[in-house]
Amino acid sequence: MSVSIEALRLEMEAAAAALDFETAGRLRDRISLLRAGGEDADPTGLDRQRPGAMGLGTSQSRVVPPDGWVKPAKPDPMTRNRGR
Repeated sequence: MSVSIEALRLEMEAAAAALDFETAGRLRDRISLLRAGGEDADPTGLDRQRPGAMGLGTSQSRVVPPDGWVKPAKPDPMTRNRGR
């Protein structure tokens, strides 16, 4: 699927004229990727975060403890600051 940069530019300008700025932005990103990487460029990483998935920590993965890990016991508060 070989698409020329000129065809994408015309499509981007048409989308911008129709006030469809999301499509124009995606096309702009594809054009810049094609200019930088040539025809073999992979556009899979160009997806942006969706509005429903925004917020603190939504793009961060959770830490999962390894199998067999046991949480250590809490220290006894009555033995604090005491010598042997």
